[in-house]
Amino acid sequence: MKKQSGFTLIEIMVVLAILAGLVAMVAPNIIGEAGAARVKTAKAEMANISQALDMYRLDNFSYPSTSQGLEALVNKPSGSPEPKNYKSGGYMKKLPTDPWGNAYQYFSKKSNEFEIISLGADGEEGGDDDATDISSKDL
Repeated sequence: MKKQSGFTLIEIMVVLAILAGLVAMVAPNIIGEAGAARVKTAKAEMANISQALDMYRLDNFSYPSTSQGLEALVNKPSGSPEPKNYKSGGYMKKLPTDPWGNAYQYFSKKSNEFEIISLGADGEEGGDDDATDISSKDL
């Protein structure tokens, strides 16, 4: 008689049960961290945009107006206030979108103040958890 080697159905079921238990313990931690990682990414990108806006202000003595928007960091804006010393090539190569694929909102309060906002996962004002709005004022 020839002896067959291999795993029994019971042994395979035990291994699958152990793997399922491990996935059940680890998955909530990984899934929960994805939202927090996106929020951290949005804050880091806002900090980069803020630095570019500060460089723009150093050269041109004011931040871009709300109507000029963040596009002023990539292409020389028209309108008031007109940038007198606009850096050749702009201040950023391209504007990033937030981690949820939405454009950052930009508001210039005065010529010396601004706010950048990400509307979070839902892309609408307000919200909870990862749908919470993120402001550059909170950095």
